Amino acid sequence: MEIKQIRRYPRLDTVLMVEKAIQKFDGEFKKRALWENLPKKMMYQTFCVTIDYLLYSRKISIDSEGKIGWIYYPENRDDNIKNKELFWSKSKK
Repeated sequence: MEIKQIRRYPRLDTVLMVEKAIQKFDGEFKKRALWENLPKKMMYQTFCVTIDYLLYSRKISIDSEGKIGWIYYPENRDDNIKNKELFWSKSKK
């Protein structure tokens, strides 16, 4: 993975604004279209750092078409942990 020089870090209110926009437009937009539809304007580089953070923290996912969706639902976490069908099992050879 390439290490980039980050010139602008997002503030907390910026991250929360992007999170709300992703939840609102869940799976509708690709990265650039989502950036254009944010309620407040922000620099694209800052937006990219925010998207990278949300991907790293496993709150969002990007599908094969490049559309961004919200996948973090903490209230369902306990139910998902109990469901053994959602986990990979080691295959015996």
